[in-house]
Amino acid sequence: MLMRKTRRARRKRSAIGPNPALGMWLTFRAEVMPGRETMERTFEVTQVLYNGRAELANLQGQHSIAEFESHSIGRKQLS
Repeated sequence: MLMRKTRRARRKRSAIGPNPALGMWLTFRAEVMPGRETMERTFEVTQVLYNGRAELANLQGQHSIAEFESHSIGRKQLS
């Protein structure tokens, strides 16, 4: 039982990564927005909700961290 909890905790931690912060830029995974270039899939975080979801500039709705590329979390604004 202890081993099972450890695996779940490890899996959850690696899949989610750090929480988004206000002003951070996130890039949706290509599977979520197929046929769009990286810049078209990149949005700025305007609000971080208590449940870990984020609201993005120029995009309606709330989005989970799992929808974004892992390397985009923590990245500064793209030039």
